[in-house]
Amino acid sequence: MSASNIGQQQIDDCAGRDHSPRPDGILKPRSLLATGLALLAACVVLVLMWQTASSLLIVFAGVLFAAFLDSAARALGHILPFNRAWRLSLVLLLLSGLLSVGFVWGTGKLPEQTRNLLKVMDTQIDVLQRHLLAYGVDLLGPEWGRDLTQWLLSDQGRFLSHARLVLGRASTLLTGTLVIAFLGILFALDPATYRESLVVLVKPSYRDRVRSTMNEAGNVLRLWFVGQLIRITLMTLCVWIALYLIGLPGPFVLGLQAGLSNFIPYLGPIVAAIPIALVAMPLGASPLIWAVVIYTVIQSVEGYVIGPLIQRQAIETPPAWTLVAIVLLGALFGVMGIALAMPLVAIGRVAIIRFYVEDYLGDRAERQQTTMSGP
Repeated sequence: MSASNIGQQQIDDCAGRDHSPRPDGILKPRSLLATGLALLAACVVLVLMWQTASSLLIVFAGVLFAAFLDSAARALGHILPFNRAWRLSLVLLLLSGLLSVGFVWGTGKLPEQTRNLLKVMDTQIDVLQRHLLAYGVDLLGPEWGRDLTQWLLSDQGRFLSHARLVLGRASTLLTGTLVIAFLGILFALDPATYRESLVVLVKPSYRDRVRSTMNEAGNVLRLWFVGQLIRITLMTLCVWIALYLIGLPGPFVLGLQAGLSNFIPYLGPIVAAIPIALVAMPLGASPLIWAVVIYTVIQSVEGYVIGPLIQRQAIETPPAWTLVAIVLLGALFGVMGIALAMPLVAIGRVAIIRFYVEDYLGDRAERQQTTMSGP
């Protein structure tokens, strides 16, 4: 064997040793590079998600609306022998009709009732302020002005700035609502196509697992949204009828805000009791006590009996974790984060259990045995 051949063989042996796995468990340079690139990509994705969190919440709200449309179309499938497109069109037609009737009726009734209620609450806040000032407690601060018209017209620049702010927020709200509605309709028309467009991004051997988990998360969203609508409707009707029998002004508006407050669990019902108490105060001690007691009873029955029965198949997260999520998402993303905290926690729980607890930790067998044996 010549010297050149010997030298080439030594070079090949060194190259082979460089690409062979090391006995001490140290990663190869190529593996280190791949790991670093994966971490960098994950950090970039997290930064992009953080910067576009508000837009992602709007997209998730569209998915939630699509889950509602899908559940309504599935429910009609048990009654009408039409295909999915016709059933979804019928759902959209009925929903548009209900919104139109509610808008026409509400524009004639709600503004006047709302103005009267705000006037009553405004007066009662003044009364509370005077009583607290007698004890040296300044509840609203020294710059609080009750004459809103004079406060606005005293500074035209302030008035115009507030007008621009209101118009800007109104246009943002309208744009977000339209985006949510159109996204929900598009997602509901063909949910399987959108699901498969995400499933195709994972390894072929893991696609069935991802597909089944996404189906489970979609079922959770459907159950949660329908359950919330049932709870809001029942709460609105019960509080409306109860306050009407007591004789409070604007019972429908008070019942509606009490029902909508259930969209924010734990904190919403507490906040909804404040307007009811303020409106009942001018009527005397007896109506005030009756209003607060009846609202507390209705809210307790709904929160501890009806709500868990409706949502037991959708939400299994302990209340403390849900409240923590509401506080954190509310601090980060405002009202949108508070409103979507509960469904986000619900589908996040499904993903963590399926992908982390069962697949990564291998705790599937123990979980099944615990479920079969019970507590």
